[in-house]
Amino acid sequence: MAAAAAAAATAAVAATRLHPPILLHSAPRPQPQLRLRLLLPSPPPLRLRRRFPLLAVAAAAAAAASTSAGEGSAEEAAEKSDKARKLQRRVLVGVAIGVGAGGVVIAGGWVFAAAMAAVGLAGAREYFGLVRGTAVGGGTPPPRYVSRVCSAICALMPILTLYYGRMDVPLTFSAFIIAISLLLQRGNPRFAQLTSSVFGLFYCGYLPSFWVKLRCGLAAPALNTSIAHNWPILLGGQAHWTVGLVATLISISSIIAADTSAFLCGRAFGRTPLTNISPKKTLEGALAGLTGCVLTTLLLSTLFRWPRSLLSATAYGILIFLGSLFGDLIESLIKRDAGVKDSGSLIPGHGGILDRVDSYVFTGALCYSFVRVALPLYGV
Repeated sequence: MAAAAAAAATAAVAATRLHPPILLHSAPRPQPQLRLRLLLPSPPPLRLRRRFPLLAVAAAAAAAASTSAGEGSAEEAAEKSDKARKLQRRVLVGVAIGVGAGGVVIAGGWVFAAAMAAVGLAGAREYFGLVRGTAVGGGTPPPRYVSRVCSAICALMPILTLYYGRMDVPLTFSAFIIAISLLLQRGNPRFAQLTSSVFGLFYCGYLPSFWVKLRCGLAAPALNTSIAHNWPILLGGQAHWTVGLVATLISISSIIAADTSAFLCGRAFGRTPLTNISPKKTLEGALAGLTGCVLTTLLLSTLFRWPRSLLSATAYGILIFLGSLFGDLIESLIKRDAGVKDSGSLIPGHGGILDRVDSYVFTGALCYSFVRVALPLYGV
């Protein structure tokens, strides 16, 4: 028995040497970092704050930080909501104005002239309001009765243009009457009063009247326009589609495309300032506006088949862009001297009437002159 036990022990030792036992070692668990925190109620009790003044200061600072953070987030949320609401209102009002303006342009005649008279009256009132605003910086605005007379004359010019076709005599006569009234006023007349009054007649009365000449004066039929062949007889039939109507639609649509392209691309990619008159305008935005304006003119000229020449359509688009850009800059110059951001508050979400039509003021005269002078047979 003893010999057998010794042999078994010897065999076990040999097996252990050949196959060492497998020891399972578990990976050491990471020890949590010790963080010492002062567990106190918020705010700390009064007795602790009296005993430890620094604790009271820390509690007050924490409370102020939490309050300011809450107020900041609430203000940001309110600001975003207000911006979204203003943008929605701006878009809705813009769409309504676009639909109404399109109907007025298609109607033509006395409807178009009456609309231009209303725009001229509202624009003149805003213009002379801006001129009165320059008095803060040392300017000399004309008397109120002169500005009211000028506003009335500006409203009459589109009507006179529709029925008489000429604006040189009314403008000259009006400027003479304004000059006489300023010279005979009480007090000390100033040359700045005369210049601002005459420029108001030119800016708000004479130049907008060219849109009446463009829409209603160019009565030659647009023979190649396919839309005219299917136009209802009750609305004027094919004869309703004249060169003036097609040119006005192309001009207004191209101005809208130029303003939209310049705004969107300038906001996204604008880096180089265009001029000090309007710091928000950039060179990148101006190039995008020029591209959008010319492309829109080419597209609509292909649709309406006017003008027939591709080169004439391109030149027409470039001219429209230049008129809209410099009209916008001139209105910005007037507002900067008056120290205001908007010319008025007549249109919700858009400002005043001059803020909306500044791109159109000079464009009508340029387009009318281009069609009359540069296009043979009015481009038909």
